[in-house]
Amino acid sequence: MVPLPDLLLFAGAALLMVLTPGPNMIYLISRSICQGKQAGVISLLGVIAGFLVHMLAAALGITALFMTVPLAYEILKWAGAAYLLYLAWQAVRPGSKSPFEARDLPVDTPRKLFAMGFVTNLLNPKIAVFYLSILPQFISPENGEMFSQSIELGLTQIVISFSVNLTITLSAAKLAAWFSNNPRWLATQRYVMGTVLATLAIRLARE
Repeated sequence: MVPLPDLLLFAGAALLMVLTPGPNMIYLISRSICQGKQAGVISLLGVIAGFLVHMLAAALGITALFMTVPLAYEILKWAGAAYLLYLAWQAVRPGSKSPFEARDLPVDTPRKLFAMGFVTNLLNPKIAVFYLSILPQFISPENGEMFSQSIELGLTQIVISFSVNLTITLSAAKLAAWFSNNPRWLATQRYVMGTVLATLAIRLARE
C-alpha cells in the first residue's frame, strides 16, 4: 500500500489537476449549461469510464516500464513537464477563453452524452500525462506490488475527480451566470490556472 503521507500528497496533486481547466471540464460545463444538470451527470459518467481505461492502461504499462526500461520514465517526465507548460500557455495566451464561458452545443441523447464524455476523457492528453508522468512518482517497490499501488492511486484520483466534477456540473449554470456578471474574474481565473500549471511543470521537471 501507498504510505498515507504520500497518498495525501498525491491526492493534493490530483485535486490541482482536476481544478485545472481542460477538455473534460470545458465539455461538462458547456453540456450542463446547454442541456441541463442531468445531461451533465450522464456525460460525467462517461468521463469516469474513460478514467478507468486510463487507470488500467497506466497500471499495466507502469509496471512493465519500471521492470524493463527505468530510463524511459525520465522521457515521460520531461514530456509531461513540457505539456503542462503548453497548457499554461493555452490558459493565458491572448484570445483564450475560460471554460466558464458558455458554448452552444446541440441537444444529444443519453447514449451519445455518455459516449462523448468517454471519448473526451479517453483522448484527453492532460489525463494521460498525469497517469504516465505524475502518478509514477508515488510508486515505490518498497511499498509492495507496483500494480496494486497504481490501482490504489488511480482510484484515489478517480474519486477526487468525480467529486469535483460533479460539484462543477451541478453548479455550472450558476457559475457561468456569476462569471458573466464579473468578466474580470474570467481573466483572473485563466491566469491563476496558468500559474498553477506552470508551477506543476517546474516541480515535475525538478523532481
